[in-house]
Amino acid sequence: MTEFMRSAGVALALAAGVALLASAIAACSDGREITPLKIGVMLVNSETQTETARDRLRAFTLAITHVNAGGGVLSRPVEVAEGDTLHPEAEARRLIEDEGVHAIVGPNSSADSLVVIEVAAPADVLVISPSASSPLLTLHADRDLFFRTALSDVAQGPALARLTRERGFDNVGVIYRDDAWGQGLAEAFGQAWTGDIVLVASPAELRESYRDLLEESVRGGAQALVLLTFWPEAEVILPEALASGLYDQFVFGDALRRAELAAAVGGGRLAGMYGTASGPSHDSASAVAWDAAFRDAYGEGTAASYVKETYDAAIAIVLAAEAAGSAGGIAIRDALRGVGSAPGERVLPGPEGVARALRIIRAGGDVDYEGAANSIDWDVNGDLQRGYIGIWRFTRDDEIEDVETIPYER
Repeated sequence: MTEFMRSAGVALALAAGVALLASAIAACSDGREITPLKIGVMLVNSETQTETARDRLRAFTLAITHVNAGGGVLSRPVEVAEGDTLHPEAEARRLIEDEGVHAIVGPNSSADSLVVIEVAAPADVLVISPSASSPLLTLHADRDLFFRTALSDVAQGPALARLTRERGFDNVGVIYRDDAWGQGLAEAFGQAWTGDIVLVASPAELRESYRDLLEESVRGGAQALVLLTFWPEAEVILPEALASGLYDQFVFGDALRRAELAAAVGGGRLAGMYGTASGPSHDSASAVAWDAAFRDAYGEGTAASYVKETYDAAIAIVLAAEAAGSAGGIAIRDALRGVGSAPGERVLPGPEGVARALRIIRAGGDVDYEGAANSIDWDVNGDLQRGYIGIWRFTRDDEIEDVETIPYER
């Protein structure tokens, strides 16, 4: 176990017991012991730790802290257990069979989500991913036990195509990761694209060189490369594309919204290159409240992707468990849509909002949790019905600047 994983585990343990150590044993009025809600979290890969993963874990920890400070769930502190996404199937089994979790927040990727669903759904364990966006997940057989707090790429694909056209390109090469996420986003982009295009699949395994894929993608006279890979591949592809002279213009999918990528390429060479990502409206009341709570807890804000969505996933689970009066995964699932949509009193993220939501539910009322990132209004497939697509770009100092937020509603 790495030092990062150890320190994260300490933080999660502190969050789980922050307010209710004195109520370690609680019981129903009829004398039955109440089963505490236990949530697994699968956000960190021990071999590829990033600041983005760190901030997502911080957001999850913050959610548990707010819940326990507000009285916990079913009169008990929420318990947590962390899994390593390096081995998603084995870790999902450990969390479910050994740790006894009732729900899982994560994993990050669509491909890993498909793996975790195969373990969790037969065990009646709810899974909410904050960032798995592949359209392939929409109709996957999951017994209605998979939800997500990020928009499907059915929304991002057309926005990415629009952005690419607005950048002045009508002929592009596309290199996409050959997995559930890359295939889904590439298909959504291709369906919305009206110009010339060459699509090239890139294996999920990291390679030392991508020169052959770059040469294939540019064969149609591409003016720019639309890159739909994860950041380790991009750290190889981008310098190789620039050094070879095959490309000097790029457009990015959401997985590459990372300042670490621009810094790795260096020299401000990605300055002015744009991308898209499912993301929050930064000036909404919910986002403002969450930003203040995150800064209060950690002393600084964050621009990392899918961080607010991670917080929302955890809060949705605990509110649904309280509303269901049960920690069981099926009961949580059945109450989940009710806590994120009307009717009900609108409540915001943050310590005051979460505590108020829990009080309302305990008193027999209904809540409409307005997520930090998106309105948590799920359809029959566990997909969000509305949200936002953000347009962003890299700056000369290798940072990220948000440019525009596009509302999305089906």
